[in-house]
Amino acid sequence: MIKKILIKAPLLSRSGYGEQARFALRALRSRTELFDIYMINIPWGNTGQLTAVNEETEFIKYTLQKTQAHAQNGGTFDISLQITVPNEFEKIAPVNIGYTAGIETNKVAPVWIEKSNAAVDKIIVVSNHSKKVFEQTTYAIEDQAGNKIPNWGIQVPVQAVNYPVRITEPEEIEIDFKTDKNFLVVSQWGPRKNLENTIKWFVETFKDDESVGLVLKTNTVSDCVTDREYTSRRLETLLNQFEDRKCKVYMIHGELTPGQLTGLYQHPTMKALINIGHGEGYGLPLFEAAYNGLSIIAPTWSGQMDFICKPNKKGKAVPRINRVEYDIQPVQKSAVWKGIIQEDSMWCFPRESSFKLALRDSLGKETHYKKEAETLKNHILENFTEEKIYNDFVSSIYDPTDEEAEWLAAIEEIEIL
Repeated sequence: MIKKILIKAPLLSRSGYGEQARFALRALRSRTELFDIYMINIPWGNTGQLTAVNEETEFIKYTLQKTQAHAQNGGTFDISLQITVPNEFEKIAPVNIGYTAGIETNKVAPVWIEKSNAAVDKIIVVSNHSKKVFEQTTYAIEDQAGNKIPNWGIQVPVQAVNYPVRITEPEEIEIDFKTDKNFLVVSQWGPRKNLENTIKWFVETFKDDESVGLVLKTNTVSDCVTDREYTSRRLETLLNQFEDRKCKVYMIHGELTPGQLTGLYQHPTMKALINIGHGEGYGLPLFEAAYNGLSIIAPTWSGQMDFICKPNKKGKAVPRINRVEYDIQPVQKSAVWKGIIQEDSMWCFPRESSFKLALRDSLGKETHYKKEAETLKNHILENFTEEKIYNDFVSSIYDPTDEEAEWLAAIEEIEIL
């Protein structure tokens, strides 16, 4: 009855996929009557590892040792859950499930389709944007016999499961804000995040206002000292174009606790979280900021569409954010990543004029956007609970038969008695 499930993932990585892996782990641990959990920890690029010691990290370390002993004794698994990019999917159990953030563009690479069709029985993604792109991407190919296949695409089911709200008490962060109107960015400094334009356009908008600040939580690759120095030099080079600016730019580098991030989202001087990146698989910082009641400045495209909208009285999903207009255009050559981001794919390019207007409006129409943020916060808190999302995720992995469900219910009654 209980399924032995092997999680292959960057479980201890400080990265988006690390967060994704630990969410999956929490969901599976919520149903101990269904799953006997095993793990393989994989590296994730040059990202750092978790340093915190808590119940969850101790459980991961214990389970890694348990898995090693199980494998050495010839043990097998019923299900594999592989949390990575589809290029790395493989058959390692009778049932194999790929769990990927998906894609931020409008097209997945052919190798993703090939590996998914060959190695897994199902794909789970974090947003409906990713689901739609997986299901709608097709290529014209020839098989080994030379037969033309005009609409070759994904042949396994794809299901979207969002992230849940995680309520965390705010903690103070040691930074002395000299400004009382601050905007927050939480983004790694890479091609997809559009950080150069974010900073440049922000400074151009508020260069004469000494009361405004940009709080930049970022890194380039990892959270090490070398990365901090490199990232600091990048920022300094960019800001040297604006020697006479009066607005402030604060850089935060390194690991923050969930409580410290919450402290930033809820800081009384914080006016909005900014994200004018080219696309998101989901957009976890956007999600966290939104359920903490912080106004959002972003385009209405890609993964964030799952949570930035609230149905109106007619049932139409309406974005409750400070919207930035955008165009869908081919990805930059510098962003092409073989096997990940296709050269012929497209993504979002936020418009400079619209972003600058949104920044000014966030101060000029502050009351309006605070009200929108509160409406969105309440919507998310009601509809993205841990109980609901954990159940969605568990059901996507293993849905017991009626007979099994009846047996499990009987067991629960016995345990209660």
